[in-house]
Amino acid sequence: MSAIAGLDTATDDVSVAVTRDSEVVEERLLPKPPGGRPRHSEALLVELEAAVVASGGWEAIDRLAVGVGPGSFTGLRVGLATARAIAQALAKPVVPIGTLAALAVGIAESEAAGGRHRLAVLDARRGQAFAALYEPSGSERWEPFVAAPEELAERVRTLPESLLAAGSGALRFRGELEAAGAEVLPDSDRAHQVWARHVCRLAERENPSPPEAIQPTYLRPPDAQLWLDRDSP
Repeated sequence: MSAIAGLDTATDDVSVAVTRDSEVVEERLLPKPPGGRPRHSEALLVELEAAVVASGGWEAIDRLAVGVGPGSFTGLRVGLATARAIAQALAKPVVPIGTLAALAVGIAESEAAGGRHRLAVLDARRGQAFAALYEPSGSERWEPFVAAPEELAERVRTLPESLLAAGSGALRFRGELEAAGAEVLPDSDRAHQVWARHVCRLAERENPSPPEAIQPTYLRPPDAQLWLDRDSP
């Protein structure tokens, strides 16, 4: 039996889970409070520890899995630092997993999926989206990229296949995506959130990486760097 503790902090949510042989043993998703700030810093370790304890403790965990983005700069830093620290302290192997890939696994579980292509889209702020397209088999067709909604919609228009879209970016840019021919899942669908159980399941078939070698997928410079570049002579 293989037990995996997974986490993802690329979005405003804190998402953790423990799976054993692909079955969910414990899962927790803590959304951002309405009108508040994301709670990655104060909630991630608490929620992960609680999920692991409820699943038999760290001695029962075989490996860690961590979402590496793209997504929130602050959230990713917190998530990766936590995963690295636990992996080094407890000598646990750790597997990096793309957040958009995990989101696409959730889309595939939707009743509407039906063997269609899955477009995973996260709100990248600044009027942009992070996106990636996956085949019905789960293989990556478009690697993760960042684009304005008009550019994303234009890429969708070039596809002859029907596709199903979900994620915070699909919600924000629903109008552009649907006008381009994509189907966006209803607002209430759980597939719009990144669930750590999908991070765990993807990690089952991937090789671990040295903790210090795991890096976030940013796709663009952080806001702070843009301000520095703008103000530099």
